[in-house]
Amino acid sequence: MPLGTLDRTPPPFFRQGTPALTKLVFFSALAFFLMVADVRLRIADPVREAIAIVLLPVQRALAVPVELVFGGADYLRGLEAARAAEREAQAQLALSADQLARAGALAAENARLRALLDLKPALAVRSQAAEVLYDAADPYSRKVVIDRGQAQGVVAGSPVVNQHGVLGQVTRVFALTSEVTLLVDKDAAIPVLNVRTQQRGAAFGVAGGMELRFTSANDDVRAGDELQTSGMDGVYPPGLPVAKVVAVERRSESGFARITLAPAAGSDGVRHVLVLEPLAAMLPPRPEPAPAAPEVARRKGSGRR
Repeated sequence: MPLGTLDRTPPPFFRQGTPALTKLVFFSALAFFLMVADVRLRIADPVREAIAIVLLPVQRALAVPVELVFGGADYLRGLEAARAAEREAQAQLALSADQLARAGALAAENARLRALLDLKPALAVRSQAAEVLYDAADPYSRKVVIDRGQAQGVVAGSPVVNQHGVLGQVTRVFALTSEVTLLVDKDAAIPVLNVRTQQRGAAFGVAGGMELRFTSANDDVRAGDELQTSGMDGVYPPGLPVAKVVAVERRSESGFARITLAPAAGSDGVRHVLVLEPLAAMLPPRPEPAPAAPEVARRKGSGRR
């Protein structure tokens, strides 16, 4: 073969074409331009939306097995929780039915004893619902303002309770609102009755709780004792929960025990309360004392002797 007929061009594998560095610079500049244009002009949003629409059925189809697995597990856990709640509700219902039956029996027994002793029936305390508007402005006291006042028949001294027990007492009455001093206020006090021992006492408010004061160190008071209103003060109806004894500290150098109480009605987060009519408003008036004999008549009588 003559040498002039030979193809001296390099094979395609060794052909370089455009240099690699030039391609890198070009495509880097193109990518940077597209990113800037996408951020500024949002040119890729239609493309993204179209791709999302096309891939949505695929995503939904791929997500079905995962949803079935997790949904089935959640269903089984929810079913077990519902069964546990049902069992607990049935137990609570049985307990409530037992307590209701006992309460009915006690009420019937109380009525029979009152009829036997010829006593008057227990007084029915009138009440009205109220809502707590805000806390009082004084930071050194524990008082709240409710949306009931003189226009609704609220009077100073009215007890204020919630579903847990005594919350406080109305101390100031305005036209449409009233100020309630809570039992945990430093100036609050309430007569109480120990349910277990039937011993009377006086509970006072302290910072963050209550104390049972003026109780002898040798009195029978234990942690866990429940204290209720005695009804002897003419303000609070008897039998309302007030507090529970938390700790009893008997000191040898003092004749009185230091008894810490936990209020039955928590003062934080209370929104709805009941305002009771003071017990004294429903009791018959106290008889006036007989007028004392004049001093002159007493002297004359002693002179005649």
